[in-house]
Amino acid sequence: MKETLHYLLMADHLSFQKKLLSSIKGTELTPGQPKIIDYLTYHDGAVQKEIADACHIEPATITSVLLGMEKNGLIIRKNLNGNRRNLYVYLTDKGKNASKQVAGYFDMIEKTALNGLGADEKEMLISLLTRVNNNINTQEVVENE
Repeated sequence: MKETLHYLLMADHLSFQKKLLSSIKGTELTPGQPKIIDYLTYHDGAVQKEIADACHIEPATITSVLLGMEKNGLIIRKNLNGNRRNLYVYLTDKGKNASKQVAGYFDMIEKTALNGLGADEKEMLISLLTRVNNNINTQEVVENE
């Protein structure tokens, strides 16, 4: 079977997810929480819609995941400056500790995935994947002629 781009991207994503799910076994984290924790590490105080967009999660799903995270003490949601329309999401101390754990898992999996690649190759791979992602998200699908 010829290794196509779509196959390789899907297979790599699935492999990464499996490694991540294996890593978080035995923690209190659920499968949807690591990427939200990772996002909040760099965007603490984000609104729910921003988190959903950045993590590619449907609004109804993000509501459910955040509720579970709040019940588990990983996040708190606050209204700011009397703005009742938006709830701002912050990591708690427990969430910040989980963030360090999640960062370790992501680093470990990335090191495994990139093993044997030189610094230039890693940089090129990230650049190419960024361009692929931008193309998919900003352009119409090009039909075969």
